[in-house]
Amino acid sequence: MSELQEYVGELPNISGSEAIIDQAIKESQGKTIFLNESGIDFGSIRSAVAVALHMQQPLIPAGGPDLHTAEIISNLKYMMDNQHIGDNHNAPVFHWCYKRMGEFIPSLIDEGKQPRVMLEYSGVLFHGLRKMGLHDVFDNLKRITNDPNYRRGVEWLGAPWGHAVAPSTPMQDYRLHVKAWQHHFAAIFGLEALTRVRGFSPAEMALPNHPDVAYEYIKILKECGYQWVLVQEHTVEQPEDGWTPQRKHLPHLLKATNSAGETVSIIAIIKTQGSDTKLVAQMQPYYEAKGLSRETLAGQSIPPIVTQIADGENGGVMMNEFPHKYFEVVREASWSDTPLVNVTEYLEYLFASGLTEADFPVVQPIKQKQIWDNFKPGDGPDKLEKVIEKLRKEDHQFHMEGGSWTNDISWVRGYENVLDPMQKVSAQFNEKVLNADVSTDDPRYRNALFHLMTSQTSCYRYWGQGIWTDYGREICRRVEDILNYDFSDQPAPAKSSSKKKSTTKKKSTAKA
Repeated sequence: MSELQEYVGELPNISGSEAIIDQAIKESQGKTIFLNESGIDFGSIRSAVAVALHMQQPLIPAGGPDLHTAEIISNLKYMMDNQHIGDNHNAPVFHWCYKRMGEFIPSLIDEGKQPRVMLEYSGVLFHGLRKMGLHDVFDNLKRITNDPNYRRGVEWLGAPWGHAVAPSTPMQDYRLHVKAWQHHFAAIFGLEALTRVRGFSPAEMALPNHPDVAYEYIKILKECGYQWVLVQEHTVEQPEDGWTPQRKHLPHLLKATNSAGETVSIIAIIKTQGSDTKLVAQMQPYYEAKGLSRETLAGQSIPPIVTQIADGENGGVMMNEFPHKYFEVVREASWSDTPLVNVTEYLEYLFASGLTEADFPVVQPIKQKQIWDNFKPGDGPDKLEKVIEKLRKEDHQFHMEGGSWTNDISWVRGYENVLDPMQKVSAQFNEKVLNADVSTDDPRYRNALFHLMTSQTSCYRYWGQGIWTDYGREICRRVEDILNYDFSDQPAPAKSSSKKKSTTKKKSTAKA
């Protein structure tokens, strides 16, 4: 495979090689990638546990005293440079957290143990770390990603490049985030490593529940080659009764039907409980899994899997207690009847045993049973919107804002002052770039895309009103300037052969 360069000029490689990436992913689909190297006897274990670490730092216009001219830098750099403020003294520890699994996994494998971990890093974090010169992070991560001696311990999960929240991000932009992350990851770790990325971890565990948006979301993931997606248990429901899933430790099939009557589906792995970093830091999923036994699915006995994800660097317990606890649990769980596993190797075992996606219980996004009780798929978007409005008036708890790791945060209400500029520049990007069919390897395209995706980072809403919404609005202003200047009346360069048109709680105050 021909490899991609990590940077094109000053910007990360986030577009321009769609054909190469799509071909590499297509050729790898259907191939077993983890099970042959696994070493886990799935046929004899009682249960399994999978843990994932989510890593994220936003890019912010804070590299100077004037917001309107400040360089866009990583929030981690701002923390490093201002350790006397608030929780910023944690910055050096965060740096260690970003690279430490590259130390833990080899150490445990060299002991003869069976460590497992799933990793999810946002694209804005990758870029921020590299621009800070923290190359040791990448060296450590490359070792466990590509070294045949250690790669069985790690499964990477795909993510939206800019940590965009799916329910409130225009779907044509969300597709760009998904494709950009694939570009960036392949440019860092190689195309072969990208072909082993089968699962997707959405920012803030957010799942759209509007039928048309949910359909497009899952369609994007499927078309980008993803086999499964991580979902929060209270963001999905059983179609027959609207209840939360009753067999939450088994894989499910997430189905989405749109107003035109079209249906798409993807495997869903259910993350149980809410977002509490201590659950993973103290390896609680392992102890939960130890209390489970094999279940019967489609006539076969299979081990249930307890799955959890948490910030991998955030909070005192994760920073300080996780290393010791992780080593302790890996040593105890290795070669036991409740081992640590990664999700794709678990799914590969199920498929090798004869199960198919059709055997998995079905779920759909929350609140949709109310819709299907009042709307016939195929009746179109206008009728759907009338039904949604009717349900809103009848039930104050009904909403189409999607679901995420917590029930008490809306990613829409109260953020009009930053969402409106985001929607505006998204529409302008669509008009001046996507509809104009500008080549994805055009430097102007890459520059506009970089700023557009940076502006859609969830942190600009998570922290409420104040400096964070100021950051979001400022980056939107820069996107608008780029679109107005670079795409005024200048002809676009000729398209290259690689061109493919795009379609489409408490945390430390240091990170969202």
